[in-house]
Amino acid sequence: MSDTDDGLVGIVLVSHSAAVAESVAALATGLAGGGTTAPVAPAGGTVDGGLGTSAQLIAAAAASVDRGAGVAVLTDLGSAVLTVKALLDEGDELPDNTRLVDAPFVEGTVAALVTASTGADLAAVEAAATEAYTYRKV
Repeated sequence: MSDTDDGLVGIVLVSHSAAVAESVAALATGLAGGGTTAPVAPAGGTVDGGLGTSAQLIAAAAASVDRGAGVAVLTDLGSAVLTVKALLDEGDELPDNTRLVDAPFVEGTVAALVTASTGADLAAVEAAATEAYTYRKV
């Protein structure tokens, strides 16, 4: 994350594993290249370090990347999705303009971070992440 990331969309990565969330954040940051990189925060595992999801960790991660341009939340599966949906339904735990993005976790994160780092708005970040579903490998 750069010191000059004001006004950029923030990215939160919610995984059942802290190691997975941290690794995907590191990968995406590395692939985003030099210069200003949008803020990204992993929110993996439980507060005590176990496997699972934590509303507390997700809310803290979202607050840490919120620069006023919105927060894109990407999840791995199952309860990660349900926990983010519950937080969004509550309405007061996550920053305004936080959006759950339906995208592949790794490819979508890279696309979202690269796009957010250009200064794109939340809709464009979401569109780039969602487009990752169409990436073909063969």
